[in-house]
Amino acid sequence: MADATPASAPSSNRNVMILLSYLWLLALVPLLTEKDDKEVQWHAKHGLVLMVAELFVWIVISIVLGPLGIFGCVAVLFTPLLALGQLALHIACIVKGINGKRLIIPGLSEFAEKF
Repeated sequence: MADATPASAPSSNRNVMILLSYLWLLALVPLLTEKDDKEVQWHAKHGLVLMVAELFVWIVISIVLGPLGIFGCVAVLFTPLLALGQLALHIACIVKGINGKRLIIPGLSEFAEKF
């Protein structure tokens, strides 16, 4: 008689799926394919919520900096730092996820768990 696998058994490609979870729209791949792995599902939902939050921040920055004229031009010089911060956040989420942990972002992580 064969042993039944538990519903939340880790998939054989869990690390790849966690990596995809934090690569913007590619988070849909683990969300739709790894329905039995609860950890991968959490990271995929977290990655999608993070993506939406980042898009919102960039849209707000574009709207706010547009009418500032010369001050907006100076402020735009700091946007690469924001992009670098986002990259660091994604890398931290990936590393934590691959090590079996979760990076909790206040507000966003709680929102992601509602889905």
